[in-house]
Amino acid sequence: MEQDQELLTQNEWLDSNETQNSEEAEQLITMADLLAQEELSLDLPRQGQIRSGVVVGINDDEVLVSIGAKSEGIIPGKEISQLDPEERMEIEMGKEIMVYVVTPEDDNGNLQLSRAKAIEEGDWSQAEKLVSSGEIHEGAIAGYNKGGLIVKMGRLRGFVPASQVSPSRRMAYGGNTPDQRWAKMTGQSIIVKTIEVDRERRRLIFSEMAALQESREIFKERLLEEIKQGDVLAGRVTSLADFGAFVNIHGADGLVHMTEISWEHISHPSQVLKIGQEVQVKVINIDEEHKRIGLSIRQLQSDPWPNKVASFREGQLVQAKIVRLAKFGAFARLENTDLEGLIHISELSDQRVEHPKEVVKDGEVLTLRVIKIDPANHRIGLSLRKVHSLAYADLDLKMAMAESGDGEEPDLVAEIPQEETVQAEE
Repeated sequence: MEQDQELLTQNEWLDSNETQNSEEAEQLITMADLLAQEELSLDLPRQGQIRSGVVVGINDDEVLVSIGAKSEGIIPGKEISQLDPEERMEIEMGKEIMVYVVTPEDDNGNLQLSRAKAIEEGDWSQAEKLVSSGEIHEGAIAGYNKGGLIVKMGRLRGFVPASQVSPSRRMAYGGNTPDQRWAKMTGQSIIVKTIEVDRERRRLIFSEMAALQESREIFKERLLEEIKQGDVLAGRVTSLADFGAFVNIHGADGLVHMTEISWEHISHPSQVLKIGQEVQVKVINIDEEHKRIGLSIRQLQSDPWPNKVASFREGQLVQAKIVRLAKFGAFARLENTDLEGLIHISELSDQRVEHPKEVVKDGEVLTLRVIKIDPANHRIGLSLRKVHSLAYADLDLKMAMAESGDGEEPDLVAEIPQEETVQAEE
């Protein structure tokens, strides 16, 4: 009986022990499942990933960022100190930032992160998008080497080969060495197209030539917003044409018409200007609809014409050389000057004239009478038919006496015959 009771007690103990073991096993299985689920919910970081995280701690040695891992990641304080001021300002408590996973677990079990590499990776992605889209990028010239210019794109430094630098920029700064060619361009704004991106080789190539048309339009739109009529600006001559010169001001071209280049008569802009020459220009016209800018060089110079005609008077007889003929008259250059006057076809003869060649010929030197001086339009009217007009006899006598010192200088306006004056003005 006692033996049966002992066997029963042993069986109960065994059953109880088996139940306990089973419960412990179930608990272990449940714990494993929970850990597995936690691992999944944590989304453990992998090396090279770009992750979004929240800044949870900042001190001199490190910045702690929570990216949903088992522990906060660490950005070394040394790296933070090397960021640009604008990039450092983005790191604030509670702020979300993008980080690069350097290593999920270092020798000390720490998750190492990098803010600088995250920014750089973002710049590479942006560069690849620009290649695909063909969009342009505006950056600053950060430096140069013997082959061309260095241009910044975020934290990246791209290269513009010399062959891809715009002609106007190359002409502006000549020289035989890189220092002579490129040094003065450092810090200037430049618009380029991204033509090659290779992350593995860290190769980023730009072209200003490819972006030339777009950049001109962008700079011109900006310039049209900034300038106003009457402004005086510094520019550089970029091209010459029969009708005038194009001058680049702040990256956009304006036109200096032939008549606004010089007070002197010129037949082509190349007589007074050359490509690459620095000039001061005045804004005289702004056409926003057609995006045109009219400029003047001569309006910033003193007008020499009044001094040149100061010794001449209406009614005076002068020597002049016929320099060219037109259907409406003949042009004559006054002796010992570069002044030209017009002999209208009606002033060539008292007889009807069909063409000036019937009366005068090119190169002929004649005595002519000044019948009009127009300072506003820089014009001198001359007459051949009035040279021997009796209406001017008294005036000619008094002028001759004044020149010889035998008489006072006549009042020329009063002495000019009224009817002759009216005819001259007509």
